[in-house]
Amino acid sequence: MNWLRSFWNSTIGKKIVMAVTGLVGIGFVIGHMVGNLQAFEGAEKINAYGRFLHHTIGTELWIIRVILIVAVILHVVAAVQLTRLSNAARPRDYVRGRVPQVSTLASRTMRWGGLLLLVFIIVHVMHFTTRTFPGYDRLDATGSVDIYHNLVTAFSNPWWVLFYLVSMAALALHLYHGAWSSMRTIGASKPSAHPLKRVLPLLIAIVVAGGFVVIPLAVLSGVLR
Repeated sequence: MNWLRSFWNSTIGKKIVMAVTGLVGIGFVIGHMVGNLQAFEGAEKINAYGRFLHHTIGTELWIIRVILIVAVILHVVAAVQLTRLSNAARPRDYVRGRVPQVSTLASRTMRWGGLLLLVFIIVHVMHFTTRTFPGYDRLDATGSVDIYHNLVTAFSNPWWVLFYLVSMAALALHLYHGAWSSMRTIGASKPSAHPLKRVLPLLIAIVVAGGFVVIPLAVLSGVLR
């Protein structure tokens, strides 16, 4: 296993781990968004989707969860270690006023945005998966968790909606830069004469973040109730 340790200890190894785990995360959020949008088809539709996940493919769902947990842990650890290595290699800050080349708002906010997303993931799991907060233990007619009720209950609170919208803005920025850098790291995207022209990452960021925010906005506006 020495090669694995050497791979992890190298800068490029950590970057590859970040890229691969990032792509795993992108795949998950796209699937999660599509599943959530079933709320617009009514309570029975999204509740049936929930029953399918928990009862029909229960074992596979836990495998997916384990993969996601491992991916998140590796992604965060690699990010922290790369940041420390970067700071150690450049102990002095850039000259005041100097703007790094090919810099975007997304790239400059990756660390703080990533921290916010980590907090969001924890709160989101407590909200809808473990249902730690009170008022989310209602069951539907089949005796399963009433997912639709939980969505409407949560997003009837403007503060939860605000937290969700801010988190989705961070997700959009994270996806925009992360999708681009991940593809560059694994060699799937070649250097471009126009490095700021990132059509696919921009499309992913807009569609995914937009697909998530329409639900709380629909609840808050009374479209879903």
